[in-house]
This record gives sequence, structure tokens and C-alpha cells, in this order.
Amino acid sequence: MRFSNLVRKIVVGAALAIAPAASFAGVFISVGFAPPVLPVYTQPICPGDGYLWNPGYWAYGDAGYYWVPGVWVRPPQFGLLWTPGYWGWGGSAFIFHAGYWGPHVGFYGGVNYGFGYGGVGFGGGRWVGNSFAYNTAVVNVNRTVIHNTYIDNTVINHTTINNRTSFNGGAGGIQARPSAQEASFARENHIAPTAEQQNHMQMAHADRNNFASVNGGHPQNAAARTTGEYHAAVQQHGGFGQQGGHHTTQQASVHTNAAPQEHAQYQQQQHAQVQQQQHAQAQQQQHEQGQQHGGGEHGGGHEPKR
Repeated sequence: MRFSNLVRKIVVGAALAIAPAASFAGVFISVGFAPPVLPVYTQPICPGDGYLWNPGYWAYGDAGYYWVPGVWVRPPQFGLLWTPGYWGWGGSAFIFHAGYWGPHVGFYGGVNYGFGYGGVGFGGGRWVGNSFAYNTAVVNVNRTVIHNTYIDNTVINHTTINNRTSFNGGAGGIQARPSAQEASFARENHIAPTAEQQNHMQMAHADRNNFASVNGGHPQNAAARTTGEYHAAVQQHGGFGQQGGHHTTQQASVHTNAAPQEHAQYQQQQHAQVQQQQHAQAQQQQHEQGQQHGGGEHGGGHEPKR
């Protein structure tokens, strides 16, 4: 088990040496323990027509999981929608499935990212020709500035309003599988994240306050209005939260509503998750060995803020 963990760290380290941009190009990244829960945050107001919301998510770096703030970005072309990435249990480790642009929103693990991404599909807006119309029931838009709006409360996910789980499958994960329609969407032509999105991920990685090992799984700055504002603040001040934990800019980000946990407590949670997954894997291996020797039996084997 120690050897497999060492190999996993080497794989992750090698991937990070040529990432973060390469992580969108098929680099295999696996982690032995689950990401933290999704933080609770308020969506910044849309900066203007044509911007689409990219929900925040946990990525993995040299010091563990780190938060990539949610942000408004422009799609690479008209008519495309963003399918968020997600972490999924692969049987022996958590594997990251990168997000992409496409004509439809595909499977993203059933994760309730909020703001139209309630676990299945996207209810935050739709394309009408070359204009994007925003559903103000779930996204934050100034209707005196942006007039392409409508209200559809039926897309609000009431069933998972308190579910902040950030991964699919495994112990404690979301038990969702792609529908036939989502499987067909997966076979469509997709476009990788734009340079703007990749740079945003890289800048988030550079801000050490985004790492769960520093913030206890509760990033202080969970969302940004635009990538430009966020990047300018990070470059100017060397990362958010460097001045006594206060904001370096109010426009670029907002506080989460949850109080930070102690670093030691977070490390204990990580250790417990690793032990839980290792125990489940050991049981599965024992079950398979028993079957091979003929001695095994069949085992029971309103939109939420983000």
C-alpha cells in the first residue's frame, strides 16, 4: 500500500510538473483521498453580456487540494456551454475529469455546484441565436445593465440544497451515473478550457491561501467577478489574504460564510478518508480473491449559495 501511494505521488508530481494547463489535455491525475466539501459563497454579479459562469472547484497541486475560485468568463465561441470538471472515485483513487466546452452540458458527477449547476444539466441560462439569456432565478445579473434575462424557478434544485459533497462515487460520494442523454453529449465535439481559464487555474495555484492545508478546506476568497481582477490582485499583493486575512480587493472575490477549521483537524480528516478508502479497497480485494478460489459468496457489495 505504501508503494502504491508512492507511485501515485510520483504520477501526480509528474503531472503537476507540466500542468496546470496540461491537466486539461488528458494528463492522468489521481489522489488517494477525497477533496473537501464545496464552500458556501455568494456569486459575484455578472460583469456584462456574453459572460458565462464557471463554478469554483477543488484542483490538486504540490501541497494538496487547492480551490480554484468561481469566475465569469467568455466562451470560446457562440453557442457553447461549460461542463464543469469533477472528481470521481476510480476504484483505488480519486480521478479528476476535466471540464470542457460543448453544445450541451454533459455529466459532471452529479455535483451540485450551484448557480444553475444543480447536479444535472444547466439552468442558469440559454443561447438565443448569438446572445446568451440569463436565468435570474439562479444567477446574479444586473437587469438594468443586461436585458437578456428571464426567470425560471423550476430549475432550482431543492432536493440537494444542503449537499456540498464535491466528488462522485466511493465512500460518502454522490452516487450518480450518466444518463443516456448525458452519455450522448459525451460523444459530441468538445473544446478544451480557454487560455483564460487555464491561466486562472495557474494563478489560483500560485495563491497559497487557496490550499486546503492552509485554509482548512474553507477558502477565504471563493469567487471572482472576472479573471482579470483576480489575477491583478494576486500579482500586486502576492496572493489574497496576505494582509492579516483581509481582502485586497472587494470586486474580485467574496468571503465564504463558513469559519476556517484548524489545520490539524483537516489533516485528521484526510488521514481518516485515506484509511476508509484503503479499508474498502482491501475488502474488495479479499472478495475477489475468495471468488477466484471458489470460496466467496456474492457480497452486498432558492438556489443554494456556493
